[in-house]
Amino acid sequence: MDRKTGRGNRLGLLIMGLLLTLLGGYTLARGAHALPQTMAPGGEPLVNDPVRAVFARYDPWLWWVIAAAAIVLALFGLRWLLVQGRRDRLGDFRLESGSGGITDVRTSTVANAIADEVGSHPAILSASASMIGTKEHPAVRLRVVADEKAPMSAVREQLSGYAIPHMRQTLERDHVPAIARVSLEGPSHSRRVR
Repeated sequence: MDRKTGRGNRLGLLIMGLLLTLLGGYTLARGAHALPQTMAPGGEPLVNDPVRAVFARYDPWLWWVIAAAAIVLALFGLRWLLVQGRRDRLGDFRLESGSGGITDVRTSTVANAIADEVGSHPAILSASASMIGTKEHPAVRLRVVADEKAPMSAVREQLSGYAIPHMRQTLERDHVPAIARVSLEGPSHSRRVR
């Protein structure tokens, strides 16, 4: 899930939480007879005579409005489900062309190369990488499994001293942010690089 999707989820949950809190507060206040009894009598069911009168007065088109609102709500729910699978992976792009020609960058190749370079260190049991961001501001996300007995300084040196500078050189960028998630496991873990 990318950052934009995460922000949207948090905002949606905030709005839904506020609505449910307001409805719950209204229900408690109505049940405790804290509201004016002319507006919301606590002893009567929610669908009382005034509510039935509104539905009877606007009967032909009120149901169409309710159906349209339900369809819009269902479309919002469907969009939310589809957005959950969105990833912020960077697609292939072209570096600026010059007198020497044009360079097309396949981000999967760059990601595999950095994973291979990170995984070549004896302290690294496995590594995988993916390119994220935009063409103007590329970044890399690394998932590294390191030997729990290896010093973290060796892992950090492999990342910051070799792999990331080589990736910056390949992408012709002075600054490429890298996010590394490092897990520690015993040396019996099978060695693999993706």
